[in-house]
Amino acid sequence: MVADAGNPTRHVVLMVDIERYSGRNNVLQHRAQQALTEVMRAAWEELGIVLPGTLRQDNGDSQFAVLPPETSERRVLRIAPLLDRLLREHNQGLSAEARVRVRVGVHQGLVHLDSANGFAGSAVVTVCRLVDSPQLKSMLRRFPRAEVALVVSDLIYQDVVRQYQDLPQDQFLPITASLPDKGFAAPAWVFVPGQDAAASTVPDAFPADPQERTDLNRVDRPQEVGTPQPPAAGQVFQHITSHGPAAFGNGNTVTTYGSADDTRPGRSPR
Repeated sequence: MVADAGNPTRHVVLMVDIERYSGRNNVLQHRAQQALTEVMRAAWEELGIVLPGTLRQDNGDSQFAVLPPETSERRVLRIAPLLDRLLREHNQGLSAEARVRVRVGVHQGLVHLDSANGFAGSAVVTVCRLVDSPQLKSMLRRFPRAEVALVVSDLIYQDVVRQYQDLPQDQFLPITASLPDKGFAAPAWVFVPGQDAAASTVPDAFPADPQERTDLNRVDRPQEVGTPQPPAAGQVFQHITSHGPAAFGNGNTVTTYGSADDTRPGRSPR
């Protein structure tokens, strides 16, 4: 017999996820997990937030937290610059592949704390989708010296960021976080500690690892398309529309426009 859903309670929910975790070897994954655990423990202590184990889920490269009802939402947002400092200290002297950088998401809503296999509720799903969105992932690539990229839901932005200015409101970039394969799209706001994300004009730079390529042209600005160079032999076709069967031969090249796909699918909420 299926148990009754019971009564949910309203909470701030927070998700932290390590950048490029799956591309690390076993040793570096082990070290990254240890670093995340230690840094998050230090962050909660410095913020003065007591987080019982029953309100936290650790999953290798991530930590999901349901904050106690009495937790100050203003205080929670201070975790972004705090994590930036803690990770900057941790990453000193490390190679690029060993460096730990994180994406952080904050939302608020009703949560079922007594679900059979974790936490349940649309707020849980939403914060996980925000953190997994290619729009947020692109920010750590745009700012290679940053350690943290924070995304907050529009609700958190309007109620906390805009009203209290604990973080500089004019440095938040509005985005539409989207994961089409999950049927998810939501307005959100991105903040990168120590950087002015809202004024970013840094050109997109794709990393060498094709598994880490992501759709970077979705952060409310047009995609910049370079002019293709003709090959040594043959012809270049552009802006072609064909109806019915079509074939190109004799060494010709067809050039089409598209965007890089983030090959790491959005993570299901834990």
